[in-house]
Amino acid sequence: MLTVLGWTLRRDLLLACRRRADALGTLTFFVMVCTLFPLGVGPEAALLRSMAPGVLWVAALLAATLSLGRLFGQDHADGTLEQMLLSSEPLAVIVAGKVAAHWLVSGLPLVLLSPLLALQFDLPRDALAVLALSLLLGTPVLSLVGGVAAALTLGVRGGGVLVALLVLPLYVPVLIFGAGAAAAQAGGTSGEAHLLLLGAMLAAAGALAPWATAAALRIALE
Repeated sequence: MLTVLGWTLRRDLLLACRRRADALGTLTFFVMVCTLFPLGVGPEAALLRSMAPGVLWVAALLAATLSLGRLFGQDHADGTLEQMLLSSEPLAVIVAGKVAAHWLVSGLPLVLLSPLLALQFDLPRDALAVLALSLLLGTPVLSLVGGVAAALTLGVRGGGVLVALLVLPLYVPVLIFGAGAAAAQAGGTSGEAHLLLLGAMLAAAGALAPWATAAALRIALE
């Protein structure tokens, strides 16, 4: 199973390297949204600090939603996905590898850039660290949960809109606790409770989402 996971991860990362424009588009969207807010709101430091966690988390959430169409779309278009379903290897393991590759390409760059972008909002240094940690715990949950919706809407006309309608309500708890962790730290209290809840969500999504996504893929391709 680890061999299959590693093979799937390596394959999807190589394909992503050949289609760098897709990943750069998601990253550019995240940077632009986070940069436009300070320009539109103005230089009031207290206001910027109070809105920073929510702005960065909403931008990351929307960027993750935009990238979900690439998770299974290309493999479905060229017939590779059908071969994966016919494989003797567990489909949930293949799905886990694809979701991990999707997060490495679309989620991890957002985590790495978030402290730099948060400097525009004059966040304290300890809040910057908590914000990055909350994104590190929360963005994999976005990819895992989004994978289920991407599988359910595979091949459906207007699938991008349907994916957004399906996942955005499910993303709300991740958004609340992710932004709440950095907001609590910036307000002088500890964000540890929020981070623990994000960790619990990640553990639950990591255990359940690949199996749910595998079942959704079988339903979508029947």
